[in-house]
Amino acid sequence: MSKLERIIHDNSNGLDYILVGEIYLPLIAVPEEKREIGFYGSLHRNYLKDYKSGLYSYLTLSGKLWTYLADLNEQCLERRDFLMEQIMEQEGITEELKSRDQMEWVRWANNARSRVDEIILNELVYV
Repeated sequence: MSKLERIIHDNSNGLDYILVGEIYLPLIAVPEEKREIGFYGSLHRNYLKDYKSGLYSYLTLSGKLWTYLADLNEQCLERRDFLMEQIMEQEGITEELKSRDQMEWVRWANNARSRVDEIILNELVYV
């Protein structure tokens, strides 16, 4: 019986394979992503696992999942800040209100934040 090569290259798909025991496994290096996926990225990852398994598998196997989720989280945070600023301005949720009546300000700000989160979840996370 001939000895098997430790690493082989497949020209048809461009991948290298490494011998593990008696089988060859693809030698895939996943790029390291330093950014966090955050709250929205985590929700989207769970959504992909449950409802878009094909896309989830593709992103995982290609090593692009973490970058994709980190980008989505950044988009969601930017959208959240933009919408919060707009809503607070339109509804008069100001620093003056905060200094005059903190609990009223908190009530209005939490209400605005809930609506903004709902918009973000429907427009960016669960699609």
